[in-house]
Amino acid sequence: MASRSSKWTSADDDQESAAALAQRKKQKEERRRLKEERARNATKQLAPSADAAGSDGRPSKRQRTSPEQGETLPANDQSSVEEGANILQFPHRQFGPCAHVDQFELLNNIEEGSYGVVSRARRKTTGTLVALKKLKMEHTSDGFPVTGLREIQTLRACRHANIVELQEVVMGDGDGSLKDVNVYLVMEFLEHDLATLLGDMAEPFLPSEIKTLTLQIVAGVEYLHRNWILHRDLKTSNLLLNNRGEVKLADFGMARYTSRPPPPKLTQLVVTLWYRAPELLLGAEDYHFEIDIWSVGCIFAELVTKEPLFRGNNEVGQLSSIFGMLGPPTKHTWPGYQSLPNAKALHPLLSNANAKANATTTTLTASKFPYLSTSGLRLLSAMLSLSPTSRPSAAEVLNHAYFKEDPRPKAKEMFPTFPSTANQEKRRRRETPQAPIRGDAPKLDEQDLKGLFVGQAEEEQGAGFALRLG
Repeated sequence: MASRSSKWTSADDDQESAAALAQRKKQKEERRRLKEERARNATKQLAPSADAAGSDGRPSKRQRTSPEQGETLPANDQSSVEEGANILQFPHRQFGPCAHVDQFELLNNIEEGSYGVVSRARRKTTGTLVALKKLKMEHTSDGFPVTGLREIQTLRACRHANIVELQEVVMGDGDGSLKDVNVYLVMEFLEHDLATLLGDMAEPFLPSEIKTLTLQIVAGVEYLHRNWILHRDLKTSNLLLNNRGEVKLADFGMARYTSRPPPPKLTQLVVTLWYRAPELLLGAEDYHFEIDIWSVGCIFAELVTKEPLFRGNNEVGQLSSIFGMLGPPTKHTWPGYQSLPNAKALHPLLSNANAKANATTTTLTASKFPYLSTSGLRLLSAMLSLSPTSRPSAAEVLNHAYFKEDPRPKAKEMFPTFPSTANQEKRRRRETPQAPIRGDAPKLDEQDLKGLFVGQAEEEQGAGFALRLG
């Protein structure tokens, strides 16, 4: 369209402007035509079949499979919109993206504990050996067992050379209900556990080997405590050893995170009986890392003598065994023990003369531990102090002079190897008590404590002390 002339332009200028506008309009229409032609050619290449295109050359629309409002599909098309027809189906009933246990070949059972059954298996894809722990579901009635959750949570958070590695969690077939579902923890396989190994050995470990094992155990415990984790079930059957001299802590079903001050009203029914600290036996609900140190002390003594140090048949017998060797608690050796729930009946039992005599007598003697040096005996006595506040921390144990004197700890590369009792061979296991089951907390009444302190200690330990009820 020609622009309106003004007094500054002539008629010739107006004609030239109109011709230029017409030329630009013509070029623009030509470019649009070429663009549409290229688009039609591209569409024909994507749909070569003539049947797939409409009469006007444009590609046909995708077939509609869902009916519009008020419209019904023919009978032969109803199956295409059947409810759930397009939902992705999984081949197995399982939680989330967990793999299935059938990718492992079960070789043999290793052992059964309070909360799981451990088996040896082989991964079919790589041929590597693993340990499969099948969690027991019968201990829970309202959800996934808390022991399994704690073990998974703790092992996934821990990365240490002396803590067993959790590789993955897999599922097995079930009928869909929680109690019948099978959950397996896939962990690295180690050839031995210390309880079975000690039971099979004719002689105890050498002092240099005891130091190597103890240092690794304490290093794993120190890592847990540094990360505010209580194991709460340290014992020789939960310590695994491979043929490279490496010890790893296992079985974290009792483990839990803690804090300082500790969480209120912790359960006292933790730690297997022979390795349970005296404050737990007396009903303490406020405890900390010291209960693990007591268990490590019991393990240390067992490595030296090849036998468990305290072997009570029940809580009363366990207290009798402890007090028979270490002496009864006093205000000097264990301040504040009278405030514990199960210690109320102890207060009128202790005379000052008997208390002073036992407080000044050392019962952990070299005759009981002939392979232990004086420095080692001091370390053991510190870890087995009746008062929790008198026990050293794991970091202090690692720096103790016992590990720096001769003989020095043996290098792991020089550690002896043993036949694997977990390698499809019949296990000759020493009978040990199982870990306590939640909800079965025992109560010590005054009648129980009478049996504890009237002659029972002399009969079981020959310690020579007797306490009488007033």
